Amino acid sequence: MAKTKQTKDSQGFDKYVRWFWILFSTGIIFLILIFAFASWGVFGEMPDHTVLENPKTNLATEIISSDGKTLGKFYFNDNRTPVGYEDLSQNLVQALIATEDERFMDHSGIDARGTLRALVKLGSGGGASTISQQLAKQLFHGEGSTNIIERILQKAKEWIIAIRLERQYTKEEIIAQYLNIYDFGNNADGIRSASRIYFGKEPIDLNINESAILAGMLNNSSLYNPRRNPEGVTNRRNLVFKKMVRNEYISQSVCDSLLTTPLDINYNPESHREGIATYFRAYLDRFMKDWIKNNPKPDGTKYNLYNDGLKIYTTIDSRMQQYAEDAVQQHMPRLQAEFDHQNIPSRNPTAPFLELDKSEIEALMNRSMRQSERWRKMKYDLHKSDEEIKESFYKPTEMSIFSWKGEIDTIMKPIDSMRYTKRFLHPGMMSMDPLTGHVKAWVGGMNYRHFQYDHVKTGKRQVGSTFKPFVYAAAIDQLHLSPCDMLPRSQITIEAYKYGNPESWSPKNDDGNYGGSMTLMDALANSVNTVTARIMDKVGPQTVVDLVKKLGVESEVLPVPSIALGTADLSVYEMVGAYAAFANKGVYTKPVMVTGIVDKNDTVLYQFTPETRDVLSEETAYVTVKLMEGVTRSGSGARLRTSGAETYRADYREIITGYPYQFTNPIAGKTGTTQNQSDGWFMGMVPNLVTGVWVGAEDRSVHFGNITYGQGAAMALPIWAVYMKSCYADKELNISAGDFEVPKDLSIRVNCSDTSENDDDNTKIKEEIPDDLDF
Repeated sequence: MAKTKQTKDSQGFDKYVRWFWILFSTGIIFLILIFAFASWGVFGEMPDHTVLENPKTNLATEIISSDGKTLGKFYFNDNRTPVGYEDLSQNLVQALIATEDERFMDHSGIDARGTLRALVKLGSGGGASTISQQLAKQLFHGEGSTNIIERILQKAKEWIIAIRLERQYTKEEIIAQYLNIYDFGNNADGIRSASRIYFGKEPIDLNINESAILAGMLNNSSLYNPRRNPEGVTNRRNLVFKKMVRNEYISQSVCDSLLTTPLDINYNPESHREGIATYFRAYLDRFMKDWIKNNPKPDGTKYNLYNDGLKIYTTIDSRMQQYAEDAVQQHMPRLQAEFDHQNIPSRNPTAPFLELDKSEIEALMNRSMRQSERWRKMKYDLHKSDEEIKESFYKPTEMSIFSWKGEIDTIMKPIDSMRYTKRFLHPGMMSMDPLTGHVKAWVGGMNYRHFQYDHVKTGKRQVGSTFKPFVYAAAIDQLHLSPCDMLPRSQITIEAYKYGNPESWSPKNDDGNYGGSMTLMDALANSVNTVTARIMDKVGPQTVVDLVKKLGVESEVLPVPSIALGTADLSVYEMVGAYAAFANKGVYTKPVMVTGIVDKNDTVLYQFTPETRDVLSEETAYVTVKLMEGVTRSGSGARLRTSGAETYRADYREIITGYPYQFTNPIAGKTGTTQNQSDGWFMGMVPNLVTGVWVGAEDRSVHFGNITYGQGAAMALPIWAVYMKSCYADKELNISAGDFEVPKDLSIRVNCSDTSENDDDNTKIKEEIPDDLDF
């Protein structure tokens, strides 16, 4: 009886064993089938080896300076620029492995121990995803499903892809790919963007603290965002330190000292409206779209500026660009403070406008309304009527407005904000190597977030007396005049019939002095209008127009005598390009901004070809330069040589009584001031750098009421001087401080203080001047 019962118990136990093995085997077979089916693509397409070799990720286009720095990027959603493993700090690699996958270097894509632990503890002891699995998830299927069945299938695909990745790539390549693909928030897509945005440095330069912060963010970059949750980030970083101790990457004593360190976030946002060279990048955006339109891929499709990972190599020098922007930031707030001081309501009831009555101001504001972005959006996007749009300009609304002390969040009527912004003076500045044509710095304005209009290439304003060197150059070229030739400063009238003008023209001198004679050198240095008009009358307006066209000026310049005084509207870009020919021995070199474009595989897509042409003889160019040197020695640019102390009022407005610039090297230059002080210019040259600066308001009716502050020497020249001081202080730039090269066969007298110099040649020149030149 007992034996029968024992047999039955044994049979019952065997039944359970059989069922266990049946279920276990079924489970194993089920898992094998799941992985097999997943591998065969039954549950969705799986990437083959070609896709694994070239996973599709959106790569930002990178803008690279001539000194190898990243100026900015073009992207829509993904600000991603990949880096190789060799470009990663070992601090970061160690923090990553210690935090995310301790046995990464030992497994083949799946961590068996970690997986078993996760199953036993049902995930309470941490997940089991390896770095390879996380990369597979990021690359090929993103966030996991909440449906348990779908999640199992996704996990199966993830494991298979992870194993394939391990076969396809080295451990180092997987680490680099994972860090390149991860989104760290705040437009920090990938480790390079994250390093630059959060710490202002490259990934290879990250220290232990910075590496631990970024490694901690890999758990959840939204939660562990150092800008929004510094306390949580600190706690997470400290946990990374402890894991690094456990994995023997750092000692306990080092960990203890690191636990007390601050986060030291150095936030450098990367967006299209922030950072360095914003106006240049906006120009480059247009340049690239035109290039893409005319240069398709080999398969006939178009390049995508925002996703294809192009690299654009530019001529901009990041150091010189920063010096240029710093110079603007130093001078413009002071100049603006003085302008505001002169335009308080008690001093100017129509502020910021001058010489306009109420009806003219109303008409100006109405035109501005219709030209505004607000009007365009409401008219064409929201299909509002003109009356509805106009009414909206008089309704208070929340907005952020510009000030030199920082953005101001306020509530204001849009019409009032328009009038507020019109009071601001704006800068435009470009710097260029005259020999190569390489543009080294480009400052199109003072704040791209609030003022997108570019005052380097798009904006064109009257150039004033900066046009006069073109007139003198034409006379030197045609008539072989010397800077030492004496000309009368008496009044002159150029009759209407002579050049087919509607009326006669009689220019006036600013100082009202018309007596005696003076050398060409002194006449240009002091911007004597009647002397320039007399020269124009002898060479003819068309000759001067032909010259400036050869010097790269594309804007319309009418062949009328008054252009001698700078009535033409030209851009800073055109003026710098034209002046550069004087420094380059009479050879015009078209300004260059882009030297090359390559794709993400470093295949060269574009290389620039220099565009040059001979315009003037080397002698004519040199003599014109010597004329302009006189401007900075004894004329309107002489304050570059002074050593007076610069002083300021309590509110930091600039007192124009002294300029501590103290330049001693040869500088050729010319100031320019237009009618009513609406525009201030300074063009300055040394042998290997030509720089132009313009300052003025959006509307010409907004200007200084007197010449003291409204002249180019006060508005524009200080920016040039501060910029050049910084350039000279940076010895690596090798900015020339020497003389302009003298032509071998110089026959024109240029040193007016030395009567013995070229006496015979000068006499010969005098004899060859036609008799009808009745100076």
